[in-house]
Amino acid sequence: MAKLEAKTKLELTVSFTVNESELRALDALAGYGDDAFIKMFYKDLGEAYMKPYEAGMREFLKSIRSVASPILSQTDKARKVFSVI
Repeated sequence: MAKLEAKTKLELTVSFTVNESELRALDALAGYGDDAFIKMFYKDLGEAYMKPYEAGMREFLKSIRSVASPILSQTDKARKVFSVI
């Protein structure tokens, strides 16, 4: 006999906007790498708050590295083009 089971899933996605200076700061922060950033975070601030969310922090830093650098590179190239005019 077939068994049917219903499961409910709630997923939260949040978008936020940063300006160029904030994006450069995030890019610099992510540039340290996951292990180095988390090690220093734990050393200086402790593990109590971050430890349960470490996987999320690693995912966030990876996302920042994949998105921020190309955007900032394009911005820098555009500035060079417009500064010649």
